[in-house]
Parts: sequence; structure tokens; C-alpha cells
Amino acid sequence: MNFPSKLIEEAVIEISKLPGIGKKSALRLALHLLKRDETQTQLLADALITMRTKTTFCRKCHNISDAELCLICTSPRRDASVLCIVEDTRDVLAIENTAQYRGLYHILGGIISPLMGIGPNDLNIESLINRMEQEPEIQEVILALSPTMEGDTTAFYLQKKLKPFNKKISTIARGIPIGGDLEYADEVTLGRSILSRIAYE
Repeated sequence: MNFPSKLIEEAVIEISKLPGIGKKSALRLALHLLKRDETQTQLLADALITMRTKTTFCRKCHNISDAELCLICTSPRRDASVLCIVEDTRDVLAIENTAQYRGLYHILGGIISPLMGIGPNDLNIESLINRMEQEPEIQEVILALSPTMEGDTTAFYLQKKLKPFNKKISTIARGIPIGGDLEYADEVTLGRSILSRIAYE
């Protein structure tokens, strides 16, 4: 790809390092920024630098935060008796977008994956155990992990670690999505749907 300017080329190279953005999309973005008023581009640059330098992680749940404790952990409207364990911040955002969950979260920062060299000590499991010891109001732990081999391995490990606390341990339901056809469902999903069937109301 030929560039009219070395400065444009450098911008395109950096923008194309973002996930899901190729060289052509990066060039379009760079040219768009070049056409915008300089102050608008400066505002974008300042926002990115501020995000990178001032964003921190909640010391309790490890969610992205602007302060020592995140907005969810400090909210008096959240149900402190329920703790949802997720892999990363994107899972928190996905669950929050449903507006169906009002409890708290604990972000592991990944899942156990021997092939990737990720073990229990690489995750936020020790802080989870500390929370269980220090927050007796927690009565239920929801394991909201991906339905993969690694996710199931992590859930099994956590279930063993949490069992001594004598709290309710649940997992998110897995099955056929609404609007889905049975004939297109894979065998594992369909099998779990049968085993995890609920009463028809």
C-alpha cells in the first residue's frame, strides 16, 4: 500500500494494530481524522491518553475503574449477597446490558488453560477466597464462565475451592437460544439443554 505521507503511514500502522482493523480501515480512519477539525482530533488523543494513564482496576472485584473501588462495588443498590464470577470486563458489560442482574462481580482475569500456560496462580483466585472470608453476606456464587473445556475446568476448580464456605454455588444456564432450531444445535448444547430442563409454566 502506497501512502502520500510518512506521517499518514505511521498513523495507519499504529491504528491497524487495534483488533479487527486492517490497513484499509486504518487508512480510512486516519484520513477521517485528518479531515476533522484539529481540536476534535486533539480531544480524541487526550481522551485516549487519559484513559491509558488514569484508568485503574477495582481492588475488590478487579473491574476497570476510575477509583480504588468501582461504581458497581460502591453502589448501595447492588445485592451484596450474590457474587458473579466472570473471566473479564467484557463479560461484566455483557451481563450488565441484560439489566437482569443486580449482584456484585469478581473478575478472574482469564481462565485456566494449560495449553496457554495459564494456571490458577495466574488468576484472581486468591483475592476471591479472601472476599469469601471477609464478606459473610455473600450467600450465592454464580460461575458465569464460557462453556468451553477451559471454562469448565476453571469452574470445577473454583467449585472445589469454594465448597468449604458452604454457600450456594450455581452456574449460568446453557442451552438452545431463543429463536434457534433444534436441528441446528450441536450435540453438547442439546444434551445439556435436556439435562438442565426446567418445569413448564
